[in-house]
Amino acid sequence: MGVAQAFDTVATSYDEARRRLVPCFDGFYGTAIEVAQPPLRAALAAGRTPQVLDLGAGTGLLSALIAAAVPEVRLTLVDAAPKMLAVAAERLAARDVSHRVVVADLADPLPAGRYDAVVSALAIHHLDDAGKRDLYRRVVATLVPGGVFVNAEQVAGPTPELDRRYHELWLAQVAALGSDAAEIAAAEQRMTYDRPAPVGEQCRWLTEAGLVQVDCFFKAWRFAVFGGTREMTVSHTSG
Repeated sequence: MGVAQAFDTVATSYDEARRRLVPCFDGFYGTAIEVAQPPLRAALAAGRTPQVLDLGAGTGLLSALIAAAVPEVRLTLVDAAPKMLAVAAERLAARDVSHRVVVADLADPLPAGRYDAVVSALAIHHLDDAGKRDLYRRVVATLVPGGVFVNAEQVAGPTPELDRRYHELWLAQVAALGSDAAEIAAAEQRMTYDRPAPVGEQCRWLTEAGLVQVDCFFKAWRFAVFGGTREMTVSHTSG
């Protein structure tokens, strides 16, 4: 079974466990929304419809939160799991949010367009490091000047010892929030597809890909929100 099939099997129940399996849910997703908002509001101020590309969009949780914060956005959701995207489309249609869905792997070419924000939550860690770096370069090419990339992600510890500590703490936290043994086992089974990388390395990759103002904006053990901005075009005039 591939990663897309693994997530399609839990498409209808996936969101139910989010607040248990992401113990820092509010800070994690809330920070991602705060980072994404400024260029979206700048687009509105310029008289444009803000364009958002959601990579590995799954059931549309992050997209729905962005649409709640900036209702005028138009969303493009990409995921390799069609059943997850079907849940996302139903969710957004029920809220009358302008959107389109694209069934594609993150290694595939990105949907054509220029985006004010490219966002992702808990998806890019399924790529190996070379795949992440390639995706980051392609993301930068899709952003408008001043556009932002924000990745709300599961990351590896910078050392094997810290990585083990991350997992120990996660197990304790999710159990305290009510995850039972079956839910934890299912989550750990999906984690066999994970290829997380440390946040420091990924921020360096984003800088190498051409982003500026790169930072980690939120971190709680294995959960981090990081990203950066495509530099504004500077025009030169002769006098």
